[in-house]
Amino acid sequence: MTNQDKIQSLLEKVEAVTKEKKLDLSSGEDLSIGIMNLISIEEHLFFSSQKTGNKKYMELLNEVRVIRTELLKEIIKEYEGEVWCISKHLLAASMRLIEVGTKELKKAVGAEPAEAEKQKQKAWAMFDKAYKLYSLFWGLNLDMVKVSDVKRNDSDVNFTDEKGVKKGSSSVFGKLGSLVQKAIDCCKE
Repeated sequence: MTNQDKIQSLLEKVEAVTKEKKLDLSSGEDLSIGIMNLISIEEHLFFSSQKTGNKKYMELLNEVRVIRTELLKEIIKEYEGEVWCISKHLLAASMRLIEVGTKELKKAVGAEPAEAEKQKQKAWAMFDKAYKLYSLFWGLNLDMVKVSDVKRNDSDVNFTDEKGVKKGSSSVFGKLGSLVQKAIDCCKE
């Protein structure tokens, strides 16, 4: 099976699931962004508790955590091992990298052209990494990535067979990014 055939197969799987109304990916994307923000709120409540010494922030943190956990169950229906925690951390890391990229973009405003371009490139690199992590989140939770199919090979993560031979020339991140881009349309109402 060629690389293109595999991507097409994944797209067909997503279409079948969405046609059966088992999963509304546009709502799932919105929900995942909301969960990212809840994780960020948890972090801010933690730091506020430590900086101020006010334990009320920890009580609020626990309330937010309960809500985040309930909402995460809407996306992560079944999982094995530590996929739950991996998923949470993929969303958290993606959110943080988006924020770092946004700050890099802000530095470009008003900067000399060469410096502005440098900051924009840094921002783009952060956004690219954030999207790869976000795509991996969906790949794991739509059961499109089997952990046993992913192996480290040279400087990239690729789908490989049990002997370590690449199944395609494109990395798992490239495949998932393409899939997420085609399958999830946040503008659907």
